Amino acid sequence: MKTETLAKLACAYSGLVWGLFWIPVRSLGEAGIDGLWATFFFYAVPFVLGLPLLLLRWRMAVDGGWRLQLLGFVAALSLVLYSVSILYTDVVRATLLFYLTPLWSTLLARFFLGEPITALRWLAMAIAILGMLVIFRADTGIPLPEQPGDWIALISGFLWSVASILLRLDRKNHALDLLVQNFVWSALVAAGLLLVLGPGLAGSPPLATYLAQLPWLVPTVIIVVMTGVYASMWGTPKLNPGLVGLLFMTEISVGATTAAIWSGDPFGWREVVGIILISSAGMLESLWDIWRDRRSQAA
Repeated sequence: MKTETLAKLACAYSGLVWGLFWIPVRSLGEAGIDGLWATFFFYAVPFVLGLPLLLLRWRMAVDGGWRLQLLGFVAALSLVLYSVSILYTDVVRATLLFYLTPLWSTLLARFFLGEPITALRWLAMAIAILGMLVIFRADTGIPLPEQPGDWIALISGFLWSVASILLRLDRKNHALDLLVQNFVWSALVAAGLLLVLGPGLAGSPPLATYLAQLPWLVPTVIIVVMTGVYASMWGTPKLNPGLVGLLFMTEISVGATTAAIWSGDPFGWREVVGIILISSAGMLESLWDIWRDRRSQAA
């Protein structure tokens, strides 16, 4: 299988993982760890789990220099802010505003990397955004930024586009080192936001409440979260940032489906049509490449 194909599958898988993100976060809330404390705890666990890797690969971290730290910080800031945005606005608004990333990424890639914007890419973005609008019932009104969480979601989506560009430019750092630095910075950013926006350390749930969640949270983080982040760190540098944004939109399809199964959220013709459109947009360029290759071989 081609490296490019594997990279596409990796990014799609990473989007799938973040479509499941709400499940452990909601479970933490039901256990008494909510708000910014849930965000901090969710990122603190992979930080601790990643410490052995950091110690084993400390030379690589030093060799990576400020570029590795910048990559880790920007990617972490994007993901943590997206998690926080849901606390300050509706999930629908946060998701819609975050997933303007294909547009930002395509424009940034054109400006900074000189990568062309093909008609096929514009078509794929239009189909994906249409599918997103169908799922989120945008016929009742487009959710322009109004609340603080709206702006946080918009900024987090733009920051992920910047991270995609930085990853595309990076030719030195291993995906494993990017993974470790991402979780180091995620924990630091989440802790900083907790101190600035949260109730302070005095508002923390009891230690026993945290410990009681570890038996299910640790395997979830290792098997799902860490593999998803690794997939994004490995696959993103190998693809056009605009295409990465489209592939990451699998999160919307997975989120809508899992929310319907486990939370009883609505799931009808809108969700089915939206998922088909988003999935088609993500596969459009790959299907075009397969058709073009077969046509050239036949000729």
